[in-house]
Amino acid sequence: MNTKLKYKRILLKLSGEALMTKDGGKTIDPETLSFFANEIKKVHELGVEVGIVIGGGNIYRGLSAGEQGIDRVTGDQMGMLATVINALALQNACEDKGMYTRLMTAINMEAIAEPYIRRRAIRHLEKGRIVIFGAGTGHPYFSTDTAASLRAVEIEADAIIKGTRVEGVYDSDPEKNPDAIFYSEINYLDVLKKNLRVMDLTAISLCRENSLPIIVFNMGNENNLLKLVNGDEIGTKVADFGNID
Repeated sequence: MNTKLKYKRILLKLSGEALMTKDGGKTIDPETLSFFANEIKKVHELGVEVGIVIGGGNIYRGLSAGEQGIDRVTGDQMGMLATVINALALQNACEDKGMYTRLMTAINMEAIAEPYIRRRAIRHLEKGRIVIFGAGTGHPYFSTDTAASLRAVEIEADAIIKGTRVEGVYDSDPEKNPDAIFYSEINYLDVLKKNLRVMDLTAISLCRENSLPIIVFNMGNENNLLKLVNGDEIGTKVADFGNID
């Protein structure tokens, strides 16, 4: 383990939508998968212990179930299975790069993944394996953001690292508003007060209660993740800084 690393154990949160091609033509883009795996490998080779939660929004979103005549619980269960599909794809991409991985799911499906057991997950991390957490929390009405916060607390991660398509947290969507204001750091409560949609209320509250920082950064920029774990000021840090106003 490199003792100079700023973050030695991380929980990397990726959205399912990030796996899609920009034109939406492919639900899972092999080039994007390969890029993510390369970025993960760079920090893994430094000795960073990496847990990963990936969403399933590229395949199915439980929140949209009602529009299709599907009840919310069933829709969320479908969404959980979508996260497992993405997790399997990411696992395969990481192993193609020579990394050892374990996929653990909150819903038992022993034929393809280990059941999530906290102590076993920590042991895998200690042995240098990438641990991918699938199926969210295993319960409806909870997002993968909440699952990421919960798993990060359980494995005693140093931070949640949330990869996005933009440079960090802004006061509005920078892809729609060129004058959006960027925050290099912001308080948990200000994220909620300003409705900045970094993570949902449950996820933010869980991080705040456990003093777990959230780093929001652009996962699409090469070496950003590597710079971040080495202590460079990349993206936005969400923690207790006091009010920004």
